[in-house]
Amino acid sequence: MVLALRPEETTVHDQDRNPAQASAPAPAHDRDHRRLGRELGLFDTDPLMGAGLPYWLPDGAIVRHTLEEYVREAERRAGYRHVYSPVLGKRELYEISGHWEHYRDDMFPSMELGAEEVVLRPSLCPHHALVYRSRSHSYRELPLRIAELGAMYRSEPSGVLGGLTRVRAIHLNDAHIFCTPDQAAAEARAALGLIRRAHADLGIRAARYRLSLPGPGGKYVADPQLWRRATALLEEALEGLPYEAVEGEAAFYGPKIDVQVADAAGRESTLSTVQIDFHQPERFGLRYTGPDGAAHRPVMVHRSVIGSVERVVAHLIEAHGGAFPAWLAPVHLVVLPVGAEQRDPAYDLVRRAGDLGLRAEVAGPERGTLGARVRAARKVPYQAVIGAREAAGGDLADVRLRDGHRPGRVPGAELLRRIDGRVRARGPELWEPA
Repeated sequence: MVLALRPEETTVHDQDRNPAQASAPAPAHDRDHRRLGRELGLFDTDPLMGAGLPYWLPDGAIVRHTLEEYVREAERRAGYRHVYSPVLGKRELYEISGHWEHYRDDMFPSMELGAEEVVLRPSLCPHHALVYRSRSHSYRELPLRIAELGAMYRSEPSGVLGGLTRVRAIHLNDAHIFCTPDQAAAEARAALGLIRRAHADLGIRAARYRLSLPGPGGKYVADPQLWRRATALLEEALEGLPYEAVEGEAAFYGPKIDVQVADAAGRESTLSTVQIDFHQPERFGLRYTGPDGAAHRPVMVHRSVIGSVERVVAHLIEAHGGAFPAWLAPVHLVVLPVGAEQRDPAYDLVRRAGDLGLRAEVAGPERGTLGARVRAARKVPYQAVIGAREAAGGDLADVRLRDGHRPGRVPGAELLRRIDGRVRARGPELWEPA
């Protein structure tokens, strides 16, 4: 019999298991992502759309698209193959996976479609198990890494909803690796490497690594031998990393590694996860043909590099105070003509930036005084002021960086080359010596 409290993706998206803590309002602070997100025009909500269903404004959509493109490319380089799967599934699918029995209270009500009863999916792993099962597999194909940035839905109580950290429509960077038992620890270790590289590129760091284990009195899959095997493999994957083993935080079907981050108020949440699962391959009857010609059961490694898009953007807003790393910023460069006479060179610089794939815009005199425009663009990594002297000198701009550094008058071509180099490098420095 399968017993469970919560499936693994819940810990990626939920702040806490304690309902009292989960529903408590977040303390006000100057980096609260809800305030900054609205102030910077990243996201908003509307009661007609519904609670826990934020929408993304143009600048927020740029951040989201850039993140999605980044993680997909990182996964492609790491050997993942991307799939799409539907946001609906038959109730029977979730009965097999165990979600219907153990997670029904957190799922939206089922819908009758003719003779079928369908449900908005609460996780992606059952769908990926079916993707694997749709073809026969040899041990020579393994590990098979399947990734998707997909939507899932949770019927969260209205009292715990807030900003982007607790929502009802979740977009999860998810993946499932189907491999032999001998490959599982290496795949988990490689997933941790992907997570560390992504966090470095995003300019964030893990507060701690947590090995989440079953706890006394909890409801978990009743197979002690599989739990011991999965735990040993995760401990092998964590070798060399500092971590803390915590009881009572495991998924219902197996232990997991939770990569914890802390917000500006010091509260922890899970951003990324790695799990080893012997249980679901058994439930779905997954197989591969081994070198002996016989059928064998694969191991399923669950892995999320950046967690849900909603939660990671909330954390990034707070970690950086709305001043995203240059490559992720909604606008890389803002060009400020001092007067109407400098509009043409300003728009020319923006056009050339766009040809390089940079995000640039003009903030002209119609937006206020130069000082007001400079202050309005304080979160933009690069500012280029074009006044009478710069225009008279040809292709020149008075360059100012978000961090307060002022390189001075720089030729437009050199400015764009430097910005393009820093954006491509995804490094923390905005400017490097010539």
